[in-house]
Amino acid sequence: QVQLVESGGGLVQPGGSLKLSCAASGRVFGIIAMGWYRQTPGEKRELVATLTNNGITTYADSVKGRFTISRDNAKNTVSLQMNSLRPEDTAVYYCYAKYLNRTEYWGQGTQVTVSS
Repeated sequence: QVQLVESGGGLVQPGGSLKLSCAASGRVFGIIAMGWYRQTPGEKRELVATLTNNGITTYADSVKGRFTISRDNAKNTVSLQMNSLRPEDTAVYYCYAKYLNRTEYWGQGTQVTVSS
């Protein structure tokens, strides 16, 4: 079993930046991809960015060019650098990890609020 703990959320003004981090602990061997999803009240969780263990990235169109996902395999962490933040980026952001056996795990979520 793996535990995913997010950090770095908070309140920022439009145009500002935040960096989210996710630390994986426990059963970390076998992870083939990590990433970030986000969810607002009443909406389904949506993909923000993912990164496979061989370096393939996927971004939502709404964040492409503004957000950057990175992973430190040695430290079992994944980060999301968020620049040029917009009010519509406000959401709870969730870290996830996918394993070779196709099992998925989720963090508890961290709130990001973009407001003036």
